[in-house]
Amino acid sequence: MECWNDMLKPIKARTFRAVDARFAIVASKYNARYVEAMVRAARAELKRAGVKKMQVVRVPGAYEIPVVAARLARAAAHIPALKPQPSTLNRPISAIICLGVILRGETAHAAHIGEAVSLALMQIQMECEVPVVHEVLLLENEEQARVRCLGQKHNRGTEAAQTALAMAQVMAGLL
Repeated sequence: MECWNDMLKPIKARTFRAVDARFAIVASKYNARYVEAMVRAARAELKRAGVKKMQVVRVPGAYEIPVVAARLARAAAHIPALKPQPSTLNRPISAIICLGVILRGETAHAAHIGEAVSLALMQIQMECEVPVVHEVLLLENEEQARVRCLGQKHNRGTEAAQTALAMAQVMAGLL
C-alpha cells in the first residue's frame, strides 16, 4: 500500500512566459497559515513567468471560493452578471487559481464542503470556458497540510500556478 507522501512528486521548473496574460487567485482566509503559503508560492511562480497582471481575492472559507470564481469567469467570458462589477484586471482573465485548505474533522462536513466546491469549480470552468485551477485541498490532518502547503519541494500553490500558465497557453492557442 502506498503512503500518501509517496505520491507527491517534486515540483519541476517550467519555462512558460506569460507577460500579457492575466490571472486571478481566489484564496480562502480559513486555515490561513497554509493557504497564505500557497498564495505566496503561486504569486512567485506567476511573477517568475513574467506575469504582470494578477489579482488576489480573499474569501472567508473554501465554500465561498466558487461564487467569486464564477464572477471572475463570467467577466472574462463576457457573460453578464446581475450587477456588473469593475475588475482591476482589465479582462480577459487567462485563468483563475482557487486556493484553500479543508481539514477533515469528526463529522462529514469537510467532505460535503470539498465535494460542493469541486463540483462548482468544474461547472464554472465548463460554462465559462475559462480555466479554473482547483487547489482547494481536502486533507486528513495538519501534517498533510504542512507537506503540501508549507514546503517548497511540494507546494501546491506553485503547482497551481504552473497549471494556470499551461492552461492559459493551451486556451490562447485554440481557435
